[in-house]
Amino acid sequence: MRSPSPSALGEEYAPLVTSLRNGSRIEIAAACPAAQALGLRPGMAVTQARAQVPGLDIRPADPEGDRGSLRTLAILAARRWSPVVALSGTDGLFLDLSGTAHLFGGEEQMARRIVRLLARAGFAVRLAIADTPGAAWALARFRGTCICPPGAQAEALADLPTAALRIDEAAVELLRRLGIDRIGQLAALPRAPLARRFGSGTVLRLDQALGQVAEPLHPVIPPEAIAVRQRFAEPIATAEAIEHWLGVLTPRLAAALEAEGLGVQALECIAERVDGVPQRIRIGLARPSRDGAHLLRLLRRRIEDVEPGYGIDAIALHVRRAAALEAQPVVERLDAEAAPDLATLVDTLATRIGPAAMWRMRPVESDVPERSLACAPVLDPPVRGTMHAKPDDVRQLDRNPPLPPWHPGWPRPARLLARPERLDHVMAELPDHAPRRFTWRGRPHRVVCADGPERIQGEWWRRDAERMSVRDYFRVEDETGRRYWLFRSGDGERAATGDLSWYLHGVFG
Repeated sequence: MRSPSPSALGEEYAPLVTSLRNGSRIEIAAACPAAQALGLRPGMAVTQARAQVPGLDIRPADPEGDRGSLRTLAILAARRWSPVVALSGTDGLFLDLSGTAHLFGGEEQMARRIVRLLARAGFAVRLAIADTPGAAWALARFRGTCICPPGAQAEALADLPTAALRIDEAAVELLRRLGIDRIGQLAALPRAPLARRFGSGTVLRLDQALGQVAEPLHPVIPPEAIAVRQRFAEPIATAEAIEHWLGVLTPRLAAALEAEGLGVQALECIAERVDGVPQRIRIGLARPSRDGAHLLRLLRRRIEDVEPGYGIDAIALHVRRAAALEAQPVVERLDAEAAPDLATLVDTLATRIGPAAMWRMRPVESDVPERSLACAPVLDPPVRGTMHAKPDDVRQLDRNPPLPPWHPGWPRPARLLARPERLDHVMAELPDHAPRRFTWRGRPHRVVCADGPERIQGEWWRRDAERMSVRDYFRVEDETGRRYWLFRSGDGERAATGDLSWYLHGVFG
């Protein structure tokens, strides 16, 4: 864990630690290098740390999230670097490089690639390569990044403290009282008296680190991708045959997803042709689903994209992306109206026009029109029911309805241009009259009616250039019945507020 770097303005952040409750005591779970330089260590009471370092940045630890992230990293490592990857406590991984290091240019080159890749992801890495997991664990934590030559783990571990053997703290303290501080001193002792005095666990860890006893790893098994396949005795080449077999495969895929508790988000259908040129159909879903009938409807609309050629030998459905699909919450009242589920409609439209062509606008708290909205996914996350407030909750005193995101008295155009476009040949009276005529994109327009102005000031807290910025917006209608949203830069009286140029910002429906 590391502390944030100073900002570009020279402001330095406070030392950062995470806290964790241990019974009735709140302790430090982790500390950044700046906090460790001030004497703060994991296990120290937070009250003592706060008294020792005023202004300390203390944030709650998330052990479950850390374990989940470590397991995710282990799965990625198993898919990329080694088939055998095991968890090592709460902050480490074991990778069995036997038979895989030569694929990355050797152990040294592979270690460099791993360190660089994790550094780009924001992780500080201490990596060691040795013949045994125990030796690699000790070297990584007590010496740093290094590569131990084959068969030299005894010499490499001789100068390390006995705590590097992953033994109990009580055994480490007892060895220290007897004058045994290094692994080399402990390895020189006879095994039988050592086992009687310190237990078999200490001897086992020592022999595992030296390679005299094997240490099995419990690898993390990456989840297998879900796929269903159907091969044919004779090639098929008609749309009816393809549709028939898709109707056979989709129920099997839905059953496999249900067994795993997942819903598909991205599905790929691969039709393997006789000539070896695969035909692919890719569909994406707005919300995880394992409804076989819905998946079949989406695939049917894309059958025309398949070119069978001389025939298709096999058809397979591959789940490219999936998510957990749990039970949905139900309302308490049977007569309550359920919100309409638009996921099916969104999937149908996305299959035809593509998911990139679909979005939804969400309001943003801003007075400037181009900042008052942003693109959002078509579907919102599920809305949970409102919680009942307690009888003494002061928020019940507020009887006012929630404020609308946009003021209803000043409607916004149906189409807002990404960037206002400048108008030419504008004729208007100053300071607060709408234009009588203007030219937009080379076409003249004569205004027959108008409404406004609506004055919008610049957001001075964003930048100094907007302190005096003023826009006067008008809704105008030309002789053809088309309505536009125009604004004048400046208030018409002070030159500092704008240059009196006119722009078109939106078009009403």
